[in-house]
Amino acid sequence: MPRRPLASKPGSQAGTFRPDNIISFTVSPDSPKSLLEFLFSAMPDKKRTSVKEFLKHRQVMVGSSVDTRFDTPLHDGDKVSVNTTREFQTFSHPRMTLLYEDNDIIIVNKGYGLLSMGTDKPNEETAYSILREYVKRVDPRNKLFIVHRLDRDTTGVMMFAKSEIAKETMQHNWNNMVLERRYVAVVEGSLDPADGEIRSYLAENSAHEVYSTTEKDKGQLAVTYYKTLKSHKPYSLVELSLATGRKNQIRVHMKEQGHPIVGDRRYGAKPSPIHRLCLHAHTLRFIHPISRRDMNFTSPLPAGFFRLIGGYKFD
Repeated sequence: MPRRPLASKPGSQAGTFRPDNIISFTVSPDSPKSLLEFLFSAMPDKKRTSVKEFLKHRQVMVGSSVDTRFDTPLHDGDKVSVNTTREFQTFSHPRMTLLYEDNDIIIVNKGYGLLSMGTDKPNEETAYSILREYVKRVDPRNKLFIVHRLDRDTTGVMMFAKSEIAKETMQHNWNNMVLERRYVAVVEGSLDPADGEIRSYLAENSAHEVYSTTEKDKGQLAVTYYKTLKSHKPYSLVELSLATGRKNQIRVHMKEQGHPIVGDRRYGAKPSPIHRLCLHAHTLRFIHPISRRDMNFTSPLPAGFFRLIGGYKFD
């Protein structure tokens, strides 16, 4: 006699993809203020056992968070959403945090040691592969595109596109669309002057190491503005803004100033006391490629940076 299939969560069965069916409610002053009781009153056409199953199988969201607790307290104006098709597809990964998502872009906080996109190692986990798996899980028809990159050992704010038009709009108009792109680094020693501009032409040798040249026809113009936030021997905390976005630009410019980024062995630094490259993409502000809204994202500095320079408080 053949076995009966095991019961599974809604939406997890193999077969044709079914799009999400999400019903949303707003908590009013006369609504029950306990989540399960609210769902019973908001969905009178559903059996009570079905409503409990929605809650159990992560198909209920309060605000922007999935909730499975029957006694979660609600407040006037709260938005409660129920996905009657399957559990809500949420993003969670130990090496990357989702900061923002809409139909056209995704903004993440990339962790240390994670490549932006793949190399010749097909099975190596990358920021792109992690996010691609997530958007495909939401809907197999979804796509993901690289907009810009961060070095493997640079942490912080990074953008991806979910539509080809968003990707092309950002890439073809990058200098006009990006309003602010700030990094924070811990460098060796103290810069003199403390604030300034670095301008050079960057080229790349056969060993894939980037270097400056005075010959315009051999390199691309690179301009970096820097501001010392705090000096605490033997290190300094420095904010850097990019007028251009060349490969390894900040790392090369800091090396050539005689103050390489802490942990940047490739560009002349000593071993790092916190065992990492101390460069972080702190702020990315840009014009949304579709809605044209002003978007501004900031990623907190890694705690190790503060240990090296004796603490610091941003305005």
